[in-house]
Amino acid sequence: MALSRRVSAEFLGTFWLVFGGCGSAVLAAAFPQFGIGFAGVALAFGLTLLTMAYTIGPISGCHINPAVTFGLWLAKRFPAKDVLPYMAAQVAGAIAAAAVLYVVASGKPGFTVGQFASNGYGALSPGGYGMASALIIEVLCTFAFLIVILGATDKRAPVGFAGLAIGLALTLIHLISIPVDNTSVNPARSTGPALFAGGAEIAQLWLFWIAPLVGGGLAGLLYPAVFGEEVSPEPIVGEAVAGAK
Repeated sequence: MALSRRVSAEFLGTFWLVFGGCGSAVLAAAFPQFGIGFAGVALAFGLTLLTMAYTIGPISGCHINPAVTFGLWLAKRFPAKDVLPYMAAQVAGAIAAAAVLYVVASGKPGFTVGQFASNGYGALSPGGYGMASALIIEVLCTFAFLIVILGATDKRAPVGFAGLAIGLALTLIHLISIPVDNTSVNPARSTGPALFAGGAEIAQLWLFWIAPLVGGGLAGLLYPAVFGEEVSPEPIVGEAVAGAK
């Protein structure tokens, strides 16, 4: 598959993840009387990833997350030459989704941008958790997320179920960590909303790049070392979800 098609798929997939997940937080989480709450937002993120896994998985592998791309590269599942183009497409898709969400949300009278589903610690944490808590939860949850991805897409795993396992894993991660820092595990997802929230949200963005990359990188190094696997040139997520050869 041509790189141009793959990065286009990554742009689309990340757009859908941020628009669906962050959109549920901005527009629906606290809607009067009928808001979906934390559980609804967690499910929205999982559903966006699950639907994209079966849509663009066969095209790009459905990384839609720089930490996933980084972890797959370290696990020798993804070529180094495509890492930066994938990350650029993912960040661009997240920013585009945040821009559309901002336009939609600003159509309500009295709208103020507020935190805009950005990630944060301290005063920006939903539960008031500090920087150390956010750092630990992001490293640990991203590590676990990549372990699920690497295991579900391993050639030894049952074919066709990877997208379901990965989508449910992201839902579980959000159920655990939304109160801590609004859940990132994805630097692109954190970047888009923060650019529109501005100020303190941008100042704290560094943590939501470093921690997910560290967690994803650790998983990428440890999974093949601990569990072993048969490595092919590009065993991407799409092969597993689509039932490819």
